[in-house]
Amino acid sequence: MSPDPRPLPRVRVTASTAGRVARPLTRGFALPGRVADEADAVFSRGLVRAQLRLALACATSFVVMAAALTGVIAALPALGDPVLWVVPLSWLLHAYGFYPLILVFAVIYARAAARNERRYRQLADPGEAG
Repeated sequence: MSPDPRPLPRVRVTASTAGRVARPLTRGFALPGRVADEADAVFSRGLVRAQLRLALACATSFVVMAAALTGVIAALPALGDPVLWVVPLSWLLHAYGFYPLILVFAVIYARAAARNERRYRQLADPGEAG
């Protein structure tokens, strides 16, 4: 018995709309156990803007610091003279010098983002101490 060479017919699968609950059109989000209202929308937009400013500031600062490190390495040709494991020191600085910089900016960003979210929670739910 040989397999049928004709391909199977295509079937369109769609999601059922039965039982779907309409979501409110607020752009904000509520804390657990609360209903979203206009104040939550305002606070959450403020949080998103604060997180965006923080991300842009960290990214810009990182690019500036990386350019400064590259500039220092380029401006000091004496860094190419010392050799470590048959590799010039300037190459090692370019290869591994950025990782501590990345780590510092990651820690700064994570702490500041957590602080922004704590402030949001305090504004959105002033009764909650925490």
